[in-house]
Amino acid sequence: MRKLFGTDGIRGKANTYPIIPELILNIARATACFFYESNNIKSKKVIIGKDTRASGFMIESALCAGFTSMGLDVELAEVLPTPALSYVTAKSDSDLSVMISASHNPYFDNGIKFFKGSGKKLTDKEQNEITEIFYSKKFENYETEPGIIKKSHEKFINLYKELIVNYSKNKKILSGKKIVLDASNGACYEISPAVFRELGALVSVINDKPDGYNINKNCGSEHTSDLSSAVISEKADFGLAFDGDGDRLIAIDDKGEKVTGDQILAIAADFFNEKKIVSTVMSNLGLKKFCEEKSISHIMTKVGDRYVYEAMLEENARLGGEDSGHIIFLDYQNTGDGILSGVILSEIVAKSGKKLSELKKSINIYPQKLVNIEVEEKKPIEEIPELKNAINTIEKKLDKGGRVLVRYSGTQNMIRIMCEAETMEMADEACEFISKAVKHTIAK
Repeated sequence: MRKLFGTDGIRGKANTYPIIPELILNIARATACFFYESNNIKSKKVIIGKDTRASGFMIESALCAGFTSMGLDVELAEVLPTPALSYVTAKSDSDLSVMISASHNPYFDNGIKFFKGSGKKLTDKEQNEITEIFYSKKFENYETEPGIIKKSHEKFINLYKELIVNYSKNKKILSGKKIVLDASNGACYEISPAVFRELGALVSVINDKPDGYNINKNCGSEHTSDLSSAVISEKADFGLAFDGDGDRLIAIDDKGEKVTGDQILAIAADFFNEKKIVSTVMSNLGLKKFCEEKSISHIMTKVGDRYVYEAMLEENARLGGEDSGHIIFLDYQNTGDGILSGVILSEIVAKSGKKLSELKKSINIYPQKLVNIEVEEKKPIEEIPELKNAINTIEKKLDKGGRVLVRYSGTQNMIRIMCEAETMEMADEACEFISKAVKHTIAK
């Protein structure tokens, strides 16, 4: 069976296969068919949210056509962060929802990911069943009255704000704290300043003027240099950077230095006295050693916050996430939530009486080098002797003083090489050695 879904939904270059209107329309029909056949259609309602990409309108229209043709009513949440869509789906009577976004990718990419009525992402098994329905065109057998479409942006924004209000008992806990927000010209550009101001913070915002093409462009959680400069120039307490769809958080401390997802996990685990953390294989070696020192059980999963979430349920863990900034606080959300994570981190700073630069000292981060190389095809690594030998050579050289992870991207034709070592020079050399093997074998 051909694949449709990647690591997190279906993603690609907008207006290029698979992100083309006719395919998106039929994916909506196949998804509706799956929900009908699994007896999960009750209200006949679906919510559609999107980030600020220009191509979102095209995809939204195709989804609307597909769902309404299957008898479902559509509520348009319009621009809304992914975690907000997950939350409002669980709090409403909708059967499912769809987020139109390519997360931290450039504007020319886009994608869709689905949430069940519970607000949870689809499992691999459920995605495979939708894929089978899509290719068999089983949805063509359905004949029904078409659904209707309405806009419900304000309703869903206000519902999501309840999550923050319910979390934060002290409504002015951030009073006096000066915070710079980087909205990445994405889905958080309106709601994030409103939330932090409501909590009493003195807020300034950068990259909050989306035009459809500047989302994630040299800004947000992937590019924090502008935020770092703003924190220093404005003498702010710290800065918070979100990605295009608002499910990631990377912070900048009072010294203008980056605070990664692993560091945020460690800070939160320390403050809340957590005894279990779930993260992915991409987590820094420093997080593993932090957990060992603190006698914290550390569970690792493959890349993707939905895998982190599934493991958190299985292991009864309340805190989990990815170094990229997906942080899940399971008491409040079942997916990575940049704004909620930012509020919790901000309150930890306020309640601890310490600066963020002090709090992050609890974990020693190993220097890390990450190299991405485009490839012609995703051939199994174990079937590429030269690359496999290069990886083994570096692993023996680093021994327990470092780590190597080589994997294919789940959303792009790209191989990711990650090396950690005791010095940046060693990490650079390790990545360069493995990169040469990739370029000799499978590079585009």
